[in-house]
This record gives sequence, structure tokens and C-alpha cells, in this order.
Amino acid sequence: MSDAADERVDGSDEASGADGEDAESIEALRERVEAEYDFDDFGPAEMASMSSEEWEAVFDHESWITGGELLDRVEADLKRRVAEREVFARVERRDDRLVAYSDEGYATVYADGSVEGHGTVLRDVKPTVALASMESYDVPETPPEDLLPEPQEVPEGSGELGNTMLQVVAGIQVLAGLLLIGGWLVISLGVVAPPGGGSVRSLNVIAMLLGGVVFLAVGVLLFGVVANARLSDKFRAEEYRNRLRAVELEPGERPEFLPDDEATPEGATGIPDEASDGLPGDGPDERSSESADGGTDGS
Repeated sequence: MSDAADERVDGSDEASGADGEDAESIEALRERVEAEYDFDDFGPAEMASMSSEEWEAVFDHESWITGGELLDRVEADLKRRVAEREVFARVERRDDRLVAYSDEGYATVYADGSVEGHGTVLRDVKPTVALASMESYDVPETPPEDLLPEPQEVPEGSGELGNTMLQVVAGIQVLAGLLLIGGWLVISLGVVAPPGGGSVRSLNVIAMLLGGVVFLAVGVLLFGVVANARLSDKFRAEEYRNRLRAVELEPGERPEFLPDDEATPEGATGIPDEASDGLPGDGPDERSSESADGGTDGS
């Protein structure tokens, strides 16, 4: 009897020691994460760089928001990011999920916080889901429904004022360069005497030529910058129109790459990068134990 009691005591001591070491390691990880990240200015970019271990060490998973409220918060925040051109996607709300898709992929968000999909949309949606599940995160108001413009409404460029100012500066530079070179040419031909009674090869006359060349070169360079900027704006606008046309579907039409099954797929990933059935800490084992406890209480 005494030997068995001693073994139980030793086992409990080892378990308590292991728990203490785990608590110390989690506390050390929490201190490191809090020192590394600025949580007063915590956004999707910071969330995407965090590992699942760092996420669980800092945030209390019991306070995570799930269910319909999570979908509402994700929808509002994602639509705000689409309206501000941070994310390119069409956002559709279903009964038990939220779907965002573009010409480069899709993401489906479920009520338990699990996410499935591929491409850039999945990369952009994951941090949004993580932030929306936090009670401390203030979700902005939902913007108007017309988040993406029609292809024909996309302008060629938005920096026309800057281009015009550069053109004015370039014109002044070219004009100054031509005047200086013209003055040097007039003096060299003997039409006008050099200033100060000097010769054609005096330092002042040579400086006029060099200054004119520099001003002319700068003006031509600025004109080239303006032309390149306008050409780039034109290409970007056309590329954006093509992306809009790619996701412009008829009412009731679905993209071919969206899954048809209504069940949560086994490959859905949790937040931020860990494979799970939902948010970290809400795995199937915990949910099954919770349901078992509920059944015991009900009995």
C-alpha cells in the first residue's frame, strides 16, 4: 500500500512539475510576443506574421467570437478593405458561411472560424477572420454594397495633377536650357560680346553651355517620367478592368472553382495557420468533451 501511494505521489509531482514548466514557457513566449508586436496598432499584416503558438500564448481563446456574429464582423471588415482597395474580391454572404472570391482564388469562412480556399484571397481573409474574432477589435461599419466599380468606370489614372506639375517643371527646365545654349551660340558666333569683356573661351561662356545642357537633360528626363507614369497608369487601369470582368457574373451564377458541397471540408484551416476545424483551441476533442458534459448535465 505504501509503495503504491509513493508512486502516486511521485507521479503527481512529475505532472505538476511538467505543468509548471509549460506555464513558464508560455509566459516567456507571451512576454516575447508582447515585446515584439505593438498591439495598439495591430492589423492584418501583423496577424499574418504570427504563428499559431504566438497567437494562443497572447490571446484567450475562450473569449473568441464565433457563430453568426463572427460572420457579420468578418463581412463588415472585409467589405471595408475591399472598398478601400486593400483587397480585391467579391464578397457574398450565405446562411452559414461567407464567401469571397476573385480571379485569383477564393476563401470560405465558416461560423466556427475555419477557413478554406486558395490564392491571394485566402491570404487576405485569414488575418481578417483572426482580428474579427477578438472582442477588443472594433469592426468598422459596413460600406455600401457597390464595393467594386464597373469596368467602364475605371479611370485611366488618378495622378493627373502630379503629372501636370511635372510637365510644367520639365517645360521650364527645357526652356532654360535652350536659352542658355542659345546665348552661348550667339556669343560664340560673335553676334554679342562676351560678358565682362572676356573671350569666347572664358569660364562664364563655357558655364553657360554646360548649364544649358544640364537644364535640357533634366527637362527631357522629367518628360520621360511623365510619359512612363501615364503609360503605367493606362496598363494598370486595363489590368484592373480585366480583373473586374473576370468576376462580373450574372445573378445566381457561381465561379467554376468554388466548391459545391455544403459541408465544412476536412482541409479547412484555423487561425492563423494551424490545421483545425475552427479557431485555435476549438478543436474536435474540446467540442466533443463539451457536448459530453452537456449531455451529462442534461441527464
